[in-house]
Amino acid sequence: MLRVGLTGGLGSGKSTVAGYLRELGAQIIEADALGRAMMEPGQAVYSQIIRVFGPDVVAADGRLNRVRLAQLAFEGGRLQELNAIVHPAVIEAQRIWMDGVFARDPAAVAVVETALIFEVVRDARARGERESVLADWRRRIDRVMVVTAPDEVKIARYVARLAPVDAAARLTAEADARARLSHQVPDLEKAAQADYVIDNGGDLNSLRPQVEAVWERLKAESNKIPHPMSLK
Repeated sequence: MLRVGLTGGLGSGKSTVAGYLRELGAQIIEADALGRAMMEPGQAVYSQIIRVFGPDVVAADGRLNRVRLAQLAFEGGRLQELNAIVHPAVIEAQRIWMDGVFARDPAAVAVVETALIFEVVRDARARGERESVLADWRRRIDRVMVVTAPDEVKIARYVARLAPVDAAARLTAEADARARLSHQVPDLEKAAQADYVIDNGGDLNSLRPQVEAVWERLKAESNKIPHPMSLK
């Protein structure tokens, strides 16, 4: 069994890499999807966000106003507060998912696709945590794969995805991308701590062979790292 964290900054292409890994046989879960589900009405994370950020972040339909919440987090300097609510819940959900994967298939390679492995550690340590599962990613992940690309390439991909035509929307998307990247750990720092680095600064023809090579190594390692049934 092998627990793998797949990470990369905004626009790095980690979702494309995750798709390739799924095709090759990996079990994949998306941290962003988990977080979004937990921020829906009726969820504990949703209620806690409203308690901390106030009713101003609730839209007319009762769901979170994500634009307003992002403004408070990124522009208002409250990203740490938001992450302190969301990250622990998401990581616990990942643990439960992994327990289920390995109960069904002890030789599985379970991959968590997330932009924020290193940022979770950074933020936990900034809050003074040293022994928690949030403060040391190796307590919850066996291998980390980082997808890298130049920042300008990441920004261009993000803008093309969100605002391919409208000029004003493109400017807004570019500013949003730069703000988000400014809160993420730079690729050089991530790569220095990673077990595997995937260079996605080029095209898909050069990306897939890299993923396939790493997959062969992950499969070979999947039976070499014993864990208790529960990874808590």
